[in-house]
Amino acid sequence: MQSWNDNAPIYQQLADQLAAQLLDGTPPEGEVLPSVRSLASRYLINPLTVSRALQALVDNGLVESRRGVGMYVRQGARERLLQSERQQFLQKEWPQLRAKLQRLGLSASDLNWGQQ
Repeated sequence: MQSWNDNAPIYQQLADQLAAQLLDGTPPEGEVLPSVRSLASRYLINPLTVSRALQALVDNGLVESRRGVGMYVRQGARERLLQSERQQFLQKEWPQLRAKLQRLGLSASDLNWGQQ
């Protein structure tokens, strides 16, 4: 079961989660997304909230609505997401992470990039 936090509206959290799935290639570009009802049932939220999340993805140019057929992943959506996520990481997250590494006295040689 999905747990939502109070840091952002639920529709935005769902849109972010769906965008992360798109970034991972699920569903692939050109393929249909699950229906509003299906997503509402899966995440146990109101269909209007799901519709708002999907509209956020449309507004960001990641999916397109095909009247009477459903929502489809647009060609180039993954690349658009990659560029956006990379930019956000480098501008917002990396400076904070770098500062924390410096505070902790960690260097690149302390980090094990190849293993999880």
